[in-house]
Amino acid sequence: MERIQIIAITGSIFFLSVIFELIRRKLLKEAYAILWLFFGIIFIILSCWRRAIDYFSKLVGIYYPPAMLLLFLIFALIIVLVQFSVVVSQQNDKIRKLAQKIALLEEKLSKKE
Repeated sequence: MERIQIIAITGSIFFLSVIFELIRRKLLKEAYAILWLFFGIIFIILSCWRRAIDYFSKLVGIYYPPAMLLLFLIFALIIVLVQFSVVVSQQNDKIRKLAQKIALLEEKLSKKE
């Protein structure tokens, strides 16, 4: 095992342990952590299976294997950003509905006075 592989495995394990700690402290909800855990496991697999990047890059048709890693990282970020956009959109709708309910309640209260 080479030094870079040991560093990659250590970094992946550290990444997963940070995610688990955030879940344990209730700073990150399980529903949002699923993607982070999935990608952390993928990082460990790629770190342990040294030829994985070469294999997948040949499968996709990329001639420079590190470019495949960059493509994977960009893909992972896009998926996480889409998930966050969905959550923000849902929260925005909930906030709007809540503001409307408060406005109706305030109007009812002012009519009673």
